[in-house]
Amino acid sequence: MKALLLFFAFLLPTICPRAQKNVTETKQSAISGIILPTGSKHDKRMLVTASAKALLAIETENSGIKLKDDIEVLSLPVKWNDDSVKSSMKKAGWIITPVQGSTKATLVKKADSSLLMYIDISKRETSLYFSTIINSPVTGGQVVKQPLPPVITPTTKKPVTSATPPSGKYSFTTTNFDDGWTSTIKENWVEVVRGNITVLLHYPKEGTIMPADPEPHTNNAWNILVAPRYSNLKNYKVVSPSLDYERAYLGAGNLTDNATGKEVYVALFRKGNSGWLECLAPDKNTFVNEFAADVNTINWDASSDIWNALKKMPAYNKFGVAAADFTGSWTSDFTGVQQLYNVYTGNYAGMKMNQSNEVFDFTTGGNYNWKLLVVNGMAGNAKFNQVKSSGKITVLNNWQVNFSDIEGKPRKYHAFFSCIKGARLLNLLSVDAPGSGIYEVYGQK
Repeated sequence: MKALLLFFAFLLPTICPRAQKNVTETKQSAISGIILPTGSKHDKRMLVTASAKALLAIETENSGIKLKDDIEVLSLPVKWNDDSVKSSMKKAGWIITPVQGSTKATLVKKADSSLLMYIDISKRETSLYFSTIINSPVTGGQVVKQPLPPVITPTTKKPVTSATPPSGKYSFTTTNFDDGWTSTIKENWVEVVRGNITVLLHYPKEGTIMPADPEPHTNNAWNILVAPRYSNLKNYKVVSPSLDYERAYLGAGNLTDNATGKEVYVALFRKGNSGWLECLAPDKNTFVNEFAADVNTINWDASSDIWNALKKMPAYNKFGVAAADFTGSWTSDFTGVQQLYNVYTGNYAGMKMNQSNEVFDFTTGGNYNWKLLVVNGMAGNAKFNQVKSSGKITVLNNWQVNFSDIEGKPRKYHAFFSCIKGARLLNLLSVDAPGSGIYEVYGQK
């Protein structure tokens, strides 16, 4: 799935005559139950609710919060500000907790109910959104604090390993890189090895991203991803410099490997969209010499450059392609919404939307059908365009393919597979029009 790159200003829906029936006055929030001031409105228009869902997804993308499909979009008189809303929530018994990295979204909990609340103040009105949280991370008004990684005594001395997926489905499960690193696909991670250092590129796993301060956030991931395979934790420490706009999380310590009985140095790292990386070295000095990141010397104001060696490791989740690998349907979707305002008056100027769906259907003999559907324009006046073509795919080498017809002409792509648990992602980048150099990512249906 292509990365969701959206820009949102303030969500101030316009009310056209034909949509009036979907914008109704209301005295009470259906989801939170709080009483609303006179003049409040509930907006049920499809495009508005879709925009709100996308906005909340952005606000919570790094928090691990999962939301239900329900969403309540409310428009309140501007006299009701942020404090007014939160005061009303507290009077109704809701406990409010901030969402890390967001200035407008908060977690609210009462009894067994957990909601995401989003408040946005403009000159014309106060926008208030509610959505139900599926996996509540809030307890008693505080983010749940995880204990330090536990010492776990295994019930068996047999090594806990990750089996390679069954062979035959894809042609390549190992990549040997020019710089000496070797990547191998495992069940729960991609294993990257050079010399006496191993890096496990963990596949995304539920519960490992949570809205919390750096230490409980890192401890929580450690408990899930690292601790079950080790024991006898010593010298454990977490660092997370606060000046970097894209915060890094690093937890490290000495452990006994339950599979071998040997002491190893383990570091767990995440920054931005890197995913969690687990680095294993025979000792701390070996790790520091390779990655230049020492938990005992990294301060709160450390330069982001100290993470460069660790940040490049996800790039080793890369495996070659072969003609036999291109079967079935692969798709990539994009959704973008912009709320527009007049820079002189501040008045709302409408909503612009951009959506696309691109599909490759690979059939026998290297044949394919390609389709691109695009929807763009101002809400209420969006235009739909579709292009199709058919042809034959040729694998030029393990890292490049050629399509005989895309929009009426041949097109060559750089290509590789990356892995998630139980599946692969197809990455394509046009050789002739590389743009930003960011690959388009396709998932198999």
